[in-house]
Amino acid sequence: MRSSGSGKSGGRGNYRGAGNNRDQKQGQGRPRKPRPEERRYDVGPGATQDGPKSGRGGAARGGAKGGPKQAQQGRGRSAPGRSREYEARAEERNRERYAGKKDVKLPKTFPGAEQEGERLQKVLARAGYGSRRACEELIEQARVEVNGEIVLEQGKRVDPEKDEVKVDGLTVATQSYQFFSLNKPAGVVSTMEDPEGRQCLGDYVTNRETRLFHVGRLDTETEGVILLTNHGELAHRLTHPKYGVKKTYLAAIVGPIPRDLGKKLKDGIQLEDGYARADHFRVVEQTGKNYLVEVTLHEGRKHIVRRMLAEAGFPVEKLVRTAFGPITLGDQKSGWLRRLSNTEVGMLMKEVDL
Repeated sequence: MRSSGSGKSGGRGNYRGAGNNRDQKQGQGRPRKPRPEERRYDVGPGATQDGPKSGRGGAARGGAKGGPKQAQQGRGRSAPGRSREYEARAEERNRERYAGKKDVKLPKTFPGAEQEGERLQKVLARAGYGSRRACEELIEQARVEVNGEIVLEQGKRVDPEKDEVKVDGLTVATQSYQFFSLNKPAGVVSTMEDPEGRQCLGDYVTNRETRLFHVGRLDTETEGVILLTNHGELAHRLTHPKYGVKKTYLAAIVGPIPRDLGKKLKDGIQLEDGYARADHFRVVEQTGKNYLVEVTLHEGRKHIVRRMLAEAGFPVEKLVRTAFGPITLGDQKSGWLRRLSNTEVGMLMKEVDL
């Protein structure tokens, strides 16, 4: 009792002494407790003295927290646990075996997908036909063709620069082309820049990523549809007389007008630069002597509609272009710019055999 009641230093000394006695006893009598990596998990009659003692719970017999589960009676003992060195060597061999091998997943339905190009559904999705899954459904429905052949397999690859892709018979703009329709107000000059500082078409597209240019022209005082794009070949064909793309105008004139005015315009009006003929003419509205007439023609000469009606004796007070080929004005407000849909672009290309 006296020795145990000694000072703090004495207490710590007794503790160290007790620890030394315990180490000595373990060295003399009981074997040293093996480290986890040294344990063997053999159970049963053949267990060695290094193995776990019986009566210490499921973990000692190879349960959830121990090594391999205990072997069933009559099937021998379980295999000993593998060392860390063995596992490391096995992992290194596996790495060497599969090093440099690329995991190439080929489409199930199209064996030639290793060729160059882009997947068709990706090209369609980029062109604005919806998600890739939606584009795959277009292919499944046999609505897509490449270079004149209908595609039925998923995974086909195309070259957007060379291959012709169509959906429902309409050509898809697979490259980075942009197409817009502007309802040009009166007083706007049909140029992208104006050195005199007048309001022009370029004022409506200043925030676009690529340089756009206008397809044809409209008189400064004429309103209505004018197309803007960066597709040079399409713009060239739309304005070339060879393709005869029709344009429709609404003109406000003062009557009364004779019944044969439409026939006279269709037969041709002699102008200073040759005959000009209308493809279609009709009276849309009449209020007293004020008439609203519709004129359709495929020519694109300067001031052509104004000059034809003036030569026939009916000067135009107001002129609006309501359609350029398949692109109509609709309810688009004056000064508004809108992006053409994929269907509209396809119809334009079909109009000029693109």
